[in-house]
Amino acid sequence: MRRWIRQWVSFACVIVGWGATLFAGTYEIDPAHSSVGFKIGHLVSTVRGEFNRFQGTIEFDQQKIENSSVTAVIDASSIDTHIEDRDNHLRSADFFDVQKFPEITFTSKRIEGDKVIGELTMHGVTKEVALSYTFHGTLKDPWGKERAGFSGETAIDRKDFGITYNKVLDQGGLLIGNEVKVEIEIEAILKE
Repeated sequence: MRRWIRQWVSFACVIVGWGATLFAGTYEIDPAHSSVGFKIGHLVSTVRGEFNRFQGTIEFDQQKIENSSVTAVIDASSIDTHIEDRDNHLRSADFFDVQKFPEITFTSKRIEGDKVIGELTMHGVTKEVALSYTFHGTLKDPWGKERAGFSGETAIDRKDFGITYNKVLDQGGLLIGNEVKVEIEIEAILKE
């Protein structure tokens, strides 16, 4: 229901004129106005984090979405959960092993409805993932640049990428969950 509401709001924005112009072109992700976040279960709660350094390109055709594509690169060492000791542990060989695998990459292969299907490479392993997305429209910013907005989300099993570190608790159960929910907010600028 929430996804339907977001899509309807996006559609309504286009109808009333916010981003009413149809654009096809190459958009570069603006990292200053975008985010790549995640959340994962920990004991009886959820820990959130993000990656602070990333870049990407969106070949976007608003009239023929199926012709669009996305490529993105994330600096794995830029992981940030706001706890320095935990971030250093996440960078270590127990988790991302950033010395050996410095980048996380995504390359789309096709678009099916509201999903971008592509190859995610992380920790030296490549798997196909489906990223649900919402398009928020396009508009000109105060400096005359055309911008497009998107949100995306997916869930992955970290074990599928060889990230298996965990601890069994004395009373049973595991220290860390295996499912990682990924949440992306993108503002991208049309290249001239």
